Amino acid sequence: MKIHEYQAKKILREHGIPIPNGGIAGTPAEAKELAFRLGGKAVVKVQIHAGGRGKAGGVRMVASPKEAEQAAFDLLGRSLVTPQTSPEGARVNTVLVEERVSVASELYVGTVVDRHAALPVIMASEAGGMEIEEVAAHFPEKILKVRVDPASGFQPFHARKLAYGLRLPAHLITPASELIRNLYKVFEAKDCSLAEINPLVVTEDGRLLALDAKLTFDDNALFRHPELQALRDPDQELSLEVEASKYGLNYIKLGGDVGCMVNGAGLAMATMDIVKLHGGEPANFLDVGGGASAEQIENAFRILISDQAVRAVFINIFGGILRCDRLAEGIIQAVKKLDVKVPVIIRMEGTNVEQGRRMLQESGLNFITASDMADGARRSVEAARAFRGMVHG
Repeated sequence: MKIHEYQAKKILREHGIPIPNGGIAGTPAEAKELAFRLGGKAVVKVQIHAGGRGKAGGVRMVASPKEAEQAAFDLLGRSLVTPQTSPEGARVNTVLVEERVSVASELYVGTVVDRHAALPVIMASEAGGMEIEEVAAHFPEKILKVRVDPASGFQPFHARKLAYGLRLPAHLITPASELIRNLYKVFEAKDCSLAEINPLVVTEDGRLLALDAKLTFDDNALFRHPELQALRDPDQELSLEVEASKYGLNYIKLGGDVGCMVNGAGLAMATMDIVKLHGGEPANFLDVGGGASAEQIENAFRILISDQAVRAVFINIFGGILRCDRLAEGIIQAVKKLDVKVPVIIRMEGTNVEQGRRMLQESGLNFITASDMADGARRSVEAARAFRGMVHG
């Protein structure tokens, strides 16, 4: 789960990390008042769940309350398109109005899970203000890393190693070490998948400030954090993804026309790969999980076909906990109830597979059955092309 910059900064401040003074505004008048309180000069920043806001015109430097009001008027209520949003962009409902800061240098500090090492890794770089992916691609030598073993936990030397590696002035080594320690505390205490400050700035008067912040939380740990669930902003998420989450389904919208329903993230990845191998493009990632009920399968189907881009549905299920007969029951129920028009291709293997296949055959519905994954992917791509031709013909 993602949250807004101003929400992330509030959490950082609660953990002893310094942030600029400022506040959130939902109207131009509120932005004007905040800028007045800050002395006139301020920064107005759109609050959306995407990076690249500055390059897209979503960060405005203003020199007076009147300019802050105008900036908020220009930004609020519009959709901002950045490299990290969909082509439609993300709607701006609020702006953050902060004090202007005189910056001497920009740094990067972040904590994420290193999946190769299966450990949290704290990263720091002198190349702050850039996307960390760009730094890794062009200046990999500028990224410093320390890995934290959860068995022994975070140690003071981890922070000192990074602070000294950033070549900070002597008087900032201790504050930087403390900031890095506190950021890791946030990462650990809030079950983050990402905790990032970019840029972390050294001001001209010699202070450290988190000028921007990003926190992303592990959805699977949110049951431990009701205070974080309250920060969710459904307006910043795709409506189908929000709908899927209500039924315990993992759904991610993609750009193709073959809707994919699977059980298990690994099978989902393999299914998307094999659809692309056969010349198609997946329309989504939809994992119904191991123990899906007939009702969940019906809801999954409804979400799939709600995407107007879907021209065929490829159901690729390995029946273990989710038995094939239960899958077949859910599919038949969904297709009858929802009046599905697009072709439905089914490949299933596993527990009660013969019973499931028999149920599909005796349903009287026009399913396309596949012998294996490759056959299912090929048939799905062909069916999507044929259906697209019928629609446009």
